[in-house]
Amino acid sequence: MTELVLTPEIASRFAGLALAHVTREYPHKLDHVLRGPADVRGPRDLHPVFYGSLDWHSCVHGYWLLARLLRRFPALPEAPRIDELFDTHLTPELVGGEVAYLHQDPLRRGFERPYGWAWLLMLYAELARDGSDAGRRRADALAPLADAFSERFRGFLPKATYPVRVGTHFNTAFAVALALEYADEADDHELGAMLREQAVAWYGRDVDCQAWEPGGDDFLSPALMEAECMRRVLLPADFRAWIDRFLPRAARGEPETLFHPATVSDRTDGKIAHLDGLNLSRAWCWRSLARTWAADDPRRARAAAAAGAHLVASLPHVSGDYMGEHWLATFALLALEG
Repeated sequence: MTELVLTPEIASRFAGLALAHVTREYPHKLDHVLRGPADVRGPRDLHPVFYGSLDWHSCVHGYWLLARLLRRFPALPEAPRIDELFDTHLTPELVGGEVAYLHQDPLRRGFERPYGWAWLLMLYAELARDGSDAGRRRADALAPLADAFSERFRGFLPKATYPVRVGTHFNTAFAVALALEYADEADDHELGAMLREQAVAWYGRDVDCQAWEPGGDDFLSPALMEAECMRRVLLPADFRAWIDRFLPRAARGEPETLFHPATVSDRTDGKIAHLDGLNLSRAWCWRSLARTWAADDPRRARAAAAAGAHLVASLPHVSGDYMGEHWLATFALLALEG
């Protein structure tokens, strides 16, 4: 099988999809605690930057996708539209509205924890990688919101006695993996140390993963996301020892469920459409994990084959229905860059 890679043509397609939804206010699914009648407000009034894409976190990682593609392919046909979007929305005033929302009430402290937190930090890290004047200006504008979520992580981690192992937004391994990119890019050494320490406390003793997945609305593999998190947390030699214990039969293609794409029966159903995301995020994890094994290690070939099969199953369905179209390109990008 020819390995699927990110091309300028695919990048252009993904950029077009994101540009079509990040400023599409409705339909919208709010994560919003009503404190009284005055809180009955629309998405754009509540969130002056991230009001599109059906929900707040999808809008954030839609911006991340655009920032990533703009940096990777600065000559994209969509580049002028991306620049206009960023210059219009990533301003100190509008970002200040997002920060103010977080600090309105203690009831807001659980807002988008931990998935949205991690994606916002990933967006900041991507903007910070852009060394242009525009990149620095946009990163500086977003910095107060990134600082707020970094602070929330630092407050939350010491209290998070147990990991969350589900295949949806609450998965803690996914959040740690993404937040680490921010911590390393932003030189947030305190947060980086806390994330690594907590991941080892949560997952360091896990052995012989049974992989009871997929669930009916998973878009993350609890097993593979944990492995990808630990790949980022541990030194290479320590990770190789850990993965030997965690997936001791991977060379035989077991647990078998991890090596076969999920079936998506109805892509107009938002929850069932999550399973396309599962296939794409598994492809991302398998590609990343494959690099940790030697070329002649049978696990490398199995991981690469599994990544390819998962990509082939769901890459054609990144667009077609808004239930997937508002977010799947992000996970396809992760997989293609894996």
